[in-house]
Amino acid sequence: MAILMLVVGLIVLTGGAELLVRGASKLAVSFGVSPLVVGLTVVSFGTSAPELVVCLQSALSGQPDVALGNIVGSNIFNILLILGLSAIIVPLHVSQQLVRVEVPLMIGLSALVWLMAFNGSISRLDGLILSTGLVAYTLWAIIKSRREQGAIQAEYEAEFGQVERSSTLKSGLINGVMLLAGLILLVVGARWFVEAAVTISRSLGVSELIIGLTIVAAGTSLPEAATSVMAAIRGERDIAVGNAIGSNLFNIMAVLGISSLVSPIGVPVPEAALHLDLPVMVAVAVACLPIFFTGHLISRWEGILFFSYYLIYTASMVISAAVPELERTFEYVIFGIVVPLTLITIAVGVIRSIKAKQPEGEASN
Repeated sequence: MAILMLVVGLIVLTGGAELLVRGASKLAVSFGVSPLVVGLTVVSFGTSAPELVVCLQSALSGQPDVALGNIVGSNIFNILLILGLSAIIVPLHVSQQLVRVEVPLMIGLSALVWLMAFNGSISRLDGLILSTGLVAYTLWAIIKSRREQGAIQAEYEAEFGQVERSSTLKSGLINGVMLLAGLILLVVGARWFVEAAVTISRSLGVSELIIGLTIVAAGTSLPEAATSVMAAIRGERDIAVGNAIGSNLFNIMAVLGISSLVSPIGVPVPEAALHLDLPVMVAVAVACLPIFFTGHLISRWEGILFFSYYLIYTASMVISAAVPELERTFEYVIFGIVVPLTLITIAVGVIRSIKAKQPEGEASN
């Protein structure tokens, strides 16, 4: 039964992702909003619903510290594994808006949360600040996109005539239903998949600790993973990238913000999270900027780089918990060899990208 549930969960997850991507991409056209903004808002907010539910349940049940671990783990998962896997399937083109606005915003918010955490918790006031930021950002993104898309639509109508409004509303309603159905299937499929995976792992003798650090930690991010991978396969690359970045913004501003407001004591920050997981989340966010900047493309080798770092991060958690005596050696290898080589490689890519753009600037002069 567990194997059957695993297969059915994967099928439902895939079907939900297909419906969600189709509905979102067509809904963007129907209402004059760019696919990127739909990916950054509607899709990313919807696929982050599991994180919101888990964190609210944790906060209301007196376990608010679980919320922080879920959010930080999901944000690392979204960038390293989801974008990495999507880029391995097909290189992802990155919108200039992401490089100019959303990625710097993600870096700033990640650093802000780290700073907020230094007093031992994310307070209710911190949660109010983060939640207010979500409302402001969402309104700004939609208004900006509608203005830009409105100008494009005006040019189209001047050239080819008025678009029939009733058909636009009808298609918008159909695509909205499709999007909602996709979200429901994603959540249901992810739950079945995780429950089945945990059952199978236990039957094979895998420890509860390893299950918690791997399957359960990644479980709430399965909707984002399925959606971004399916979007990459279908060529909706704006949705693929926007979903991952938007989910991170939503996790910080909405999930962490609301959880902090709901919990009477805010969200406590464990020492381990303050000194390891939060810095890793900030580092992963910062790494996006130079990688996205190089040709506004996440190439396959950069996808492999992201994916490899997720495996390293997961391995470090497992080793530190299961074999503590190997933790120090593992850290020496990572911080002494792997990280420096990565930084050098990224720096070379940025320098090449800048040099490649220089002739264009000189030519225009």
